[in-house]
Amino acid sequence: MATSMDRPFLYSEAERRRRDASPWTLVQGVLAPLQFAVFLVSLVLVSRTLATGEGAGLANASVVAKTAALYAIMVTGSLWEKAVFGRYLFAPAFFWEDAVSMLVLALHTAYLVALATDALGTTGLMLLALGAYATYLVNAGQFLLKLRAARLQAPAYAMGAAR
Repeated sequence: MATSMDRPFLYSEAERRRRDASPWTLVQGVLAPLQFAVFLVSLVLVSRTLATGEGAGLANASVVAKTAALYAIMVTGSLWEKAVFGRYLFAPAFFWEDAVSMLVLALHTAYLVALATDALGTTGLMLLALGAYATYLVNAGQFLLKLRAARLQAPAYAMGAAR
C-alpha cells in the first residue's frame, strides 16, 4: 500500500485545486479549532472531577460535547477526503492520521457506551476520557504537521516544482 512517504508532495496539483475549491476545507478549518476549544474546557472539567470528586455531571456533559464535535469533524473530514482524494478514508496522504483517528473515535465511543451503561464509575469514566484525550492530542498533532507540510508545499507549486 502506498503511503505519504511515496509521494513527493502532500497534494498533487489536481488535489490541491480540489482542496482549495471544496467547501469542506472551510468546514474543517472551523470545526478543528472549535473541537479544540471544547476539548480544553472539558479537560479542565474532567481534571477537576478527578481531583475533587465534584462536578461529574458537567464533566460528563463536556465529554459528550467533545465527542459530538469529534463525530462532526470525522464525518465532514471524510467528505473532504473524498472530495480531494477520491476516497472517504485512508487516502495515502492521510493514511496514518486516519488510522489514529479511528483509535480516537473508538475511545470516545467507548466513553459514550460506558456512560450509557453505567459500566464504569466516575473515576473510570474520567480516566477513559483522559485516555481518549491523549490520543486526540496525538492526532491533532499529526494534522498540524500535515497543515504545516501543505503550507511549505505551496511555494513549490508557485515556483512550478509540482508535476
